[in-house]
Amino acid sequence: MTLDGAAPDLTLRPAAAGDSHAIATVWHAAWRDGHLGHVPDQLHPYRTLEHFQRRVPQRIANTTVAMVAGRVVGFVTVHDEELEQIFVVSAARGTGAAAALLRCGERLIATQFDNAWLAVVAGNRRARRFYEREGWSDAGPIRYAAEIVGGSLAIDTHR
Repeated sequence: MTLDGAAPDLTLRPAAAGDSHAIATVWHAAWRDGHLGHVPDQLHPYRTLEHFQRRVPQRIANTTVAMVAGRVVGFVTVHDEELEQIFVVSAARGTGAAAALLRCGERLIATQFDNAWLAVVAGNRRARRFYEREGWSDAGPIRYAAEIVGGSLAIDTHR
């Protein structure tokens, strides 16, 4: 589908197994862009490209990708009522991809839940401004269990 108000060649579609590498690449680059300097250094060893490549396959069924000119430029993953992951490469800023992915995630969650939530690192001001512009509100600080090999690491975020 082509999206109103977005770049004319921006489309969304369900992720497929063949998208795994592209999703991991987007996730790695965009995660670094929005999180370095805002999360504890202990998390960095668990956020390599290889780490994201291992995490993507289990999320494919719940992931939607944004495509521009035939390339994956972003994705959204939902888990129950949580908009678990939403990332767009820096080159896709201003294309409408992030807003389209956010709306898609909201619609998917709304099929089963009354409310959606997401966690955003407090220091990621760009993301927090984006969510506020899109109508989301800050419900306050939480300790989010960031997935790492063998468990999780508590990270200060806002819900």
